[in-house]
Amino acid sequence: MWRTFGTRREGAPPQCKEAQMTTIAWIGLGNMGKPMTKNLVDAGFTVVGFDLNEAALAAAVENGVTAARSTAEAVGDADFVFTMLPKGEHALAVYRGEGGVFANARSGAVLVDSSTIDVDTANELHEEAAQAGFEFLDAPVSGGISGAAAGTLTFMVGGEAETLEKARPVIDPMAGNIFHAGGNGAGQASKAVNNMMLAVSLQGVVEGAVLSRKLGLDPKTFHSIAKVSSGDSWPLRTWYPTPGVVETAAANNGFASTFAAALAHKDVGLALAAADSVGVDLPGAKLAYAQLQKLLDEGYGDMDCTLMIRNVDPEAPGVPQ
Repeated sequence: MWRTFGTRREGAPPQCKEAQMTTIAWIGLGNMGKPMTKNLVDAGFTVVGFDLNEAALAAAVENGVTAARSTAEAVGDADFVFTMLPKGEHALAVYRGEGGVFANARSGAVLVDSSTIDVDTANELHEEAAQAGFEFLDAPVSGGISGAAAGTLTFMVGGEAETLEKARPVIDPMAGNIFHAGGNGAGQASKAVNNMMLAVSLQGVVEGAVLSRKLGLDPKTFHSIAKVSSGDSWPLRTWYPTPGVVETAAANNGFASTFAAALAHKDVGLALAAADSVGVDLPGAKLAYAQLQKLLDEGYGDMDCTLMIRNVDPEAPGVPQ
C-alpha cells in the first residue's frame, strides 16, 4: 500500500494490483499528453491512446501506450477517459458524434477533460455527459511540460467531489497537487484566472529585466535581490528572461518554447472572455494579451512566452534577431 499525505502521493510503488486492473483511454498525445501517459504507464496502468498526429502517437507507443486507430477504439473498454486537446472546439468534436466519447465509452467510465478551454464549453460538456449517463470532470493542469514529465502537475478540478474521489488514484501519478476547485466549470475558471495572473506577472518581469540591465545592474545579482524581495514572482524565479540566470529559463535555449506564446495568448484570451461575461475590466490582462499578440503578429507564436522581453528591448541578450 502507498500512503497519501494531503493531495500528494508519497512512497508509491511503480505498480500496484489496482493499477494493473485499470484501463485508461487517452485522447491527445502531444507535448503534455505524452509525458502524462508515460507516468500512468510507469505506475502500472494500461493506457490506450489516440492522436490524429501519427508521430505523436508513435512517440507515446515508445513509452508503453497501446495505440488505437480512433477515439471510438480507444475508449471502448476504458475505465477512465482523459482528453488533452488544444481548444474547446476540439474537445467538443472528440466527445460528440458517432465516433466520439459519449457514443462509444463503456457504461460507468469516468470522463476527465484536462484541456485548457473556455468555461462555457466545459459546462456544455458537463451537461452533455450527464445526459449521456457519464460522470465528468473538467480538470486542467498547471506546471507545463517539465511538470508533466516530473509528475508534479497541479490539477484544478471542477465537478462533483465524489467523481473526483473516483478519479484521484488515476490522477495521482501525474500530480503534485490536486484541488477540487468547485462545481462544473470551476477547474477551467481557476486555470483561466491563474494563467492570466502569470501573464501579467511575466510582463512585470520582462520590464524589470530590461530596466535593471539598462541601469547597469548585474542580472544575477538583481535576480538574487528580487527573488527575496517584494518583486518576487513565479516567472521571476522560474523563467527569468536573461540567459545564464535561472537554469529552467527558456532564455538559455534561444527562447525555444517551454510555454508557447500562442498558448499563453489563448489562455489570457479565455480569461478576458470570462471577465466580459461577468462585467469585469482587466486592464493588466489586456496589456499582457496585446504584448503576446505582438509576438504572434511578428511570427514568434511558437516560441516561448518569455520572449515578451523582445517587445521591450529587441536587442536583449539571447533574443532572436
